[in-house]
Amino acid sequence: MTKILADALVPIFVGLFLGYAAGLRGSMDNKHVKTLIAFVMSFAVPSSLFLSIVTAPRMALREQAPTALVLTIGYAVIYLASFLWALRGEQLGLSDSSVVALTVGFPNSAAVGLPLLASVFGMQSDVTVATSLAVGAITVSPITLAILEANRYGSARKFDLGQLAGSLARSLKRPLVWAPLLAVAVAFAGLNLPSYVNRSLAVMGSSADGAALVLTGLVVSAQKFELKGSILLAVFLKNAVQPAVVLGLGLLIHLPIQQIRYITLICAMPCGFFGAVFGKDFGSSPQIASSGLIASYAIGIGTLAAWVVFVNHLQ
Repeated sequence: MTKILADALVPIFVGLFLGYAAGLRGSMDNKHVKTLIAFVMSFAVPSSLFLSIVTAPRMALREQAPTALVLTIGYAVIYLASFLWALRGEQLGLSDSSVVALTVGFPNSAAVGLPLLASVFGMQSDVTVATSLAVGAITVSPITLAILEANRYGSARKFDLGQLAGSLARSLKRPLVWAPLLAVAVAFAGLNLPSYVNRSLAVMGSSADGAALVLTGLVVSAQKFELKGSILLAVFLKNAVQPAVVLGLGLLIHLPIQQIRYITLICAMPCGFFGAVFGKDFGSSPQIASSGLIASYAIGIGTLAAWVVFVNHLQ
């Protein structure tokens, strides 16, 4: 168990630490990171997402429909709860609240999911990890982008629905959103991409995890870390409540027990980096999101171990 968690989490901490240390020491500019954000979110991560979906067996993708539904609900429930809590309980603006919600609601299945689930269950879990990434990229991510776009560099606390709808439409033009949608269409159409296309995507996608982690550490280094009640609540929602929600939903609709194990562990993973990166691009970096992200990894060592033991006892 210790080796499995170390193999999954130590590389994550190393990537975050390198970015964090580089930002603190001035080796990298942690104030002006738009170029690095553009590379990670418009090239590296979309390439990785696209390739992971188009290379999955079509039958396996079809079987993921109920799993995708449960993950969508699990993400949406925690996203909405976190958003309303940040907006009303913490008195943050719409933009900051959306960054907190995405940080808490979308787990880091990109960097933690593949190594952790492969270590615990084997490579057959890869399709579910790809599904979890696609679900987050086409649901809570564009919603966050729309809110940020509609309230760019503002602290508004009320929605302008017309502006929000226009911003949501514009968010669909981002590679991070349309790449997984296109990949699903290609996969179900039965199209086989030329090997050189797959290789090109693999080259770009292979840099996604490392670049994203360094970028996240760099963004977080520009803020002061604090551990207080609101940070612990964010970690509780992410590390404990979200996996419990999808576990309950999976049992309710009688998902195969193996799929329940997969999605429970995916949602037990620490906070994802999309919120911090999106927020930085739009001038929104709430401390709850940045400090909560770091705390969820530190506390996640214990909570992930507990969830691994728990799901392996499910019958």
